[in-house]
Amino acid sequence: MPAKRNSMVPNAHFHKYWQKNVRTWFNQPARKERRRAARKAKAVSVAPRPIAGPLRPIVRCPTQQYNMRMRIGRGFSLDELKAVNLNRNRARQIGISVDHRRRNLTVESVQRNVARLKEYLSKVIVFPRNPSKPKKGEATAE
Repeated sequence: MPAKRNSMVPNAHFHKYWQKNVRTWFNQPARKERRRAARKAKAVSVAPRPIAGPLRPIVRCPTQQYNMRMRIGRGFSLDELKAVNLNRNRARQIGISVDHRRRNLTVESVQRNVARLKEYLSKVIVFPRNPSKPKKGEATAE
């Protein structure tokens, strides 16, 4: 039946190549295995170092809605590093992230992050660049 009044003339395109507009996920399982193998290879390549990268502080989320939540922050403040007798360059050398802009608003957060730093420093082993002349704080032959 023809179209009536002032409407669009029907002209349906039913023979489009629809397969090119469909996204399939058949490569998902293979991609999962590839990512897993890459993570394993990275863990082997950075061997004694932590796979997750440098040590980061625990901070509270901003805004009233989320401030009961804790999350990993960008870097330790300079006050927290001072509490464990570390300067910012040495901290970065031994795998501790530093954020010079961060300021501490509560004593509890400082204590929490200082405890985190002390625990890390008790476990970390720093290999000397020159094994015959190890500096203070570096591992010796024994």
